[in-house]
Parts: sequence; C-alpha cells; structure tokens
Amino acid sequence: MKLVIGLGNPGSQYARTRHNVGWLVVDEVARRWSAVWRKERDAELAEIRVGPAPGTKVLLVKPQTFMNSSGKAVGPLAAFYKLEPDALLAVQDDLDSPFGLLKFRQGGRHGGQNGVRDIIRVLGTPDFPRLKIGISRPPTGWDPADWVLSRWREAEAATLEELVRLGANAVEVWATHGLAEGQGRFNGTDLRPKPPPATSPAVDSPETPDSPGELPNSPS
Repeated sequence: MKLVIGLGNPGSQYARTRHNVGWLVVDEVARRWSAVWRKERDAELAEIRVGPAPGTKVLLVKPQTFMNSSGKAVGPLAAFYKLEPDALLAVQDDLDSPFGLLKFRQGGRHGGQNGVRDIIRVLGTPDFPRLKIGISRPPTGWDPADWVLSRWREAEAATLEELVRLGANAVEVWATHGLAEGQGRFNGTDLRPKPPPATSPAVDSPETPDSPGELPNSPS
C-alpha cells in the first residue's frame, strides 16, 4: 500500500492558492479513478487501485489540519497501516523552483515548506519522497507567506492545468513503478515558455553586374 499526501489548507478561501497545488494534484488522481472522498479524523481520504488488476492500493490524503500541522494527519495513518517512509509521497508546492517545473526528490530537508517540516517532525525522519511543484519565488516586495496564499493569475491557468495533469501522471508512475522510474520520466519537466531562437544579423549581398560578363555602367 502507498500513501500520497496532497499538502494544502482546508477551506474554500484557499482552494485556488499556490500553497494548495498538492491538493489539485491528488484531486485530479481521484477524479481519474472515480474515487470518493471521505472524512476521517484529521484528513479527507480516497482509496484507489492504480495500474492493471488487481492494481497497487493507494490512499490519497488531504490533511484537514492546516499546512503547519500536516503531520498530525499523516502520522496516525502511517502508523495504522504500518508503512515505511518510502511508501509515503508528499505532493508539495516549492518556492525554490520556477513555476512550470516538476520534480521528484528522495528525502532531504524541508526547504521551508511547513507541511513537510511537520511531517518530518511527526515521523521522526526526512526519508520519504516528495513530488515538488514549482511556484516560483515571490515578486519584489512580496512576503513569501503572502505569496504562497495568493491566487493563481489568469495568465497562469493553462500552465497550471498542464502541471497538475503531469503531476497526477507522476503520482501514478511512482505508485506503480517506484521513485527511480518517476525521476527518470518527470524530473526534466519544464513548462516555462521557451525563448525565441536567436537569429543571425542580415548580411548585404554584393552588387552583381547588369548582365553576365559586363560591369555596371560599362560602355556599349
């Protein structure tokens, strides 16, 4: 069994904020597999089986504890199902990656993501994989806390939709084929607009005679 935790905050006011991109991904996975969400204690849960029958059992989790206390929802589930850290995947927003980038990472520090920080605290280990979805650093003058709780701009909608779709694909690959396969297939994801190709400056062509064998303005 695998546990996939979409990190975010409960409440309609947070639904379309950058901090909730993990929820968007697990919602998309649940939609694909016609899963039904149910509330249990500190989380919403949806159970699916991914891949060819009988499939891999995956429990999708949306903590209802607010971001800073995500471990309160995750810890009891990991203990109840007796899961090792490598059977957990945290789907998170990442300030340090540009918007449009998606990558898997095995363990490591929390990087300032408070949901990951609290899961590490509760589990007592950082050794669980993450799917990190770039939301970019805030523009000049923005506090990071305000930026992660800001809503996506209309101009970002198409990229966000594709990023969520690829994130859901990545979750399915991780669940069925493992972290290394997921890294190999998705860590090159970059949906940022590509710059136009450089063009060479135009070079003037030399003048040619009016007719073959004659110089310009030559006498007849």
